[in-house]
Amino acid sequence: MSVNRNLIFVTGKSATGKSTSLKDLTDPNGVMYLNCESGKELPFKDGFQKGIVVNPNQVPSAIEQAESMADVHTIVVDSVSFLMDMYESKIVLPATNTMKAWGEYAQFFKRLMQHYVAESSKNIIMTAHTMDILNESEMVMETMVKVKGSLMNQGLESYFCNVISSKKVPLKLLEQYDNPLLVITEDEEIQGFKYVFQTQLTKETVNERIRGPIGLWDRNHTFIDNNLQKVLDHLHAYYK
Repeated sequence: MSVNRNLIFVTGKSATGKSTSLKDLTDPNGVMYLNCESGKELPFKDGFQKGIVVNPNQVPSAIEQAESMADVHTIVVDSVSFLMDMYESKIVLPATNTMKAWGEYAQFFKRLMQHYVAESSKNIIMTAHTMDILNESEMVMETMVKVKGSLMNQGLESYFCNVISSKKVPLKLLEQYDNPLLVITEDEEIQGFKYVFQTQLTKETVNERIRGPIGLWDRNHTFIDNNLQKVLDHLHAYYK
């Protein structure tokens, strides 16, 4: 049975540093970047192997193809939110039998994760946008990745063991989380805030879907630099 331990789900609201966190990936020529957001440019100069996704089925095909590409070490799907919107627009809505097509919508993501991602030997990073949604049964606001149909009930986050959240956080809040993976720059000191990853829940964020393997992150690692290479290095060391 296959399992991909090198899998990271980066979730967060818009303009919180999800794409920028890719900037320091080692050996950028070995990164296969699958752009699902209409070819929108990254906010930094890069040397990634880029592909603009115009059909959802290109993503599982690319992940499968990467297995025979020795130069590729990391695959990025940016973002799953736009990928599933694309599936709805291009496959579900034009279908003559929309009920059947909606069933395939859920199966597409399940096959992607349970077959193509699970059997991949590469690092795989997926990003997604979160929204605050009212849980009517408990009358609380939950922060989650919003998709359609049965996938929403199950939650895309449930397919990942390592879910981190991008945040824009005041420096004052970070003072209690001193750790080697959290470096405050001079510019951030001047600005008074920092773009970070949150790796563990706090009492203020109990209704988010952040998660990780037990022991991967210490409590002082609750907030770290939004640097995905540091996350990959930490994850590889954990499983080594």
